[in-house]
Amino acid sequence: MGSRRDYRNNRVALFDGIEEGGIRASSSYSSPEIAEHDNDRAMDGLQDRVIMLKRLTGDIHEEVEGHNRMLDRMGNEMDASRGILSGTMDKFKMVFETKSSRRTFSLVVAFVVIFLIVYYLTR
Repeated sequence: MGSRRDYRNNRVALFDGIEEGGIRASSSYSSPEIAEHDNDRAMDGLQDRVIMLKRLTGDIHEEVEGHNRMLDRMGNEMDASRGILSGTMDKFKMVFETKSSRRTFSLVVAFVVIFLIVYYLTR
């Protein structure tokens, strides 16, 4: 909600005094000749708006670059974790494919179960 309000405030500050047709005409522009002072003031206002737009676009650029770096790091970390998980799964497949490994695994599981039963019975 606060960022939307800031956006509107920036927008009002940026486009204050500008209508769809250009700069709002004031009563001093009724004569065909435009005063140099009014011209300079309008140019200063436009220059301030251009500087504000430049700052805003710079901030947007920095924000986008930061998000791109974060997404790149996250993608690299996901690739690394996928590789680790794939290697673990390959090791499990290798253990279960050989008969002697299956027997060894069954023996280890049986000992762990017997140990847990004895532990709970003696406690």
